[in-house]
Amino acid sequence: MNGAPVAKKSPLTVGIGGLGAIGLAVATALDRGVDGLNLVAVSARDKAVAAAKMAAFRTAVPVVGLSELAGLADIVVECVPAAAFAEIAEAAIDAGRIFMPLSVGALLPRLDLVDRAKATGARIVVPTGALLGLDAVRAVAEGTIHSVRMITRKPPGGLEGAPYLVERGISLKGLNAPLKVFEGTAREGAKGFPANVNVAAALSLAGIGPDATTLEIWADPGIDRNTHRIEVDSDSARFTLEIANIPSSDNPRTGRNTPLSVIAALRGLTSTLKVGT
Repeated sequence: MNGAPVAKKSPLTVGIGGLGAIGLAVATALDRGVDGLNLVAVSARDKAVAAAKMAAFRTAVPVVGLSELAGLADIVVECVPAAAFAEIAEAAIDAGRIFMPLSVGALLPRLDLVDRAKATGARIVVPTGALLGLDAVRAVAEGTIHSVRMITRKPPGGLEGAPYLVERGISLKGLNAPLKVFEGTAREGAKGFPANVNVAAALSLAGIGPDATTLEIWADPGIDRNTHRIEVDSDSARFTLEIANIPSSDNPRTGRNTPLSVIAALRGLTSTLKVGT
């Protein structure tokens, strides 16, 4: 078959906001090489510490301000504390970039950003994160979902410092039996536990929304993994999913598979073969 050779597409450039446990793992993977993707910049509060973390990287990249990432990269990955979410999100969306948020709970009160993305041509791509099985939820959401319930269990140390607990004077120190510390909607849970239940926010966006998705959070001293169980009832299927994630050694509030999920989501943007919705 004759014809001109197909031109190879230029790699997509990636900027990472936040160089903590998740951001550093993703940056390291990109530096080692992911087809179709090039790391071009990172952002961190302490530029000297960030530079030291990347000292062994094969390719040096600049450490810039959060809002500067959108001017340098096609894809902006957000791995920052929820308080800094708006700065990185608004810049990426206003610049028409692909925005990949990890602080999904911080997106719930800012869903106006979806309309802004439509106007600018930006895309908001939420990675699966700690909750494997979101593909199934997205699929049944094409029909009618009757209910979605999520039960999260974490070692007490992974919940310490959550605003919901602090405001109510709830201490988990010395806990010797499982304790249900929250029951409500995914929206309420994301607000009260911004560093802990981004998975619930992602689940709600994949399914029936943050106000119809119910959530329980348990502090359980008898486990050493972050465990999530979701129960879905729909007009096409009824199913239960459960996953026990090993907490990150650098940040017990997140699981080791979260950065792996980000890397997989990034690969999906450029891969010739993509498996899953």
